[in-house]
Amino acid sequence: MSFDQAVEQVKNLKETPSDNDLLELYGYYKQATMGDCNTAKPGFLDFKGKAKWESWNGKKGIDTDKAKTQYVELVNKLVERIGLKD
Repeated sequence: MSFDQAVEQVKNLKETPSDNDLLELYGYYKQATMGDCNTAKPGFLDFKGKAKWESWNGKKGIDTDKAKTQYVELVNKLVERIGLKD
């Protein structure tokens, strides 16, 4: 499965993945499409923004091809565990 196919498959999962899985997907997606995190860390009270930033920043140094591979692998696991909409 290609990266673009994996991005589309996430939209067709039967259920919403766990918050941890969503954060991992976000981090790998941003690293694959934007490279290393280049934005300031959100403020203390922006819990969602901070979690997303930390996920992306935690992938710093992973090259874009590796990040795409990791994203596809995670999507494959989610498809196996959750399944796709009919």
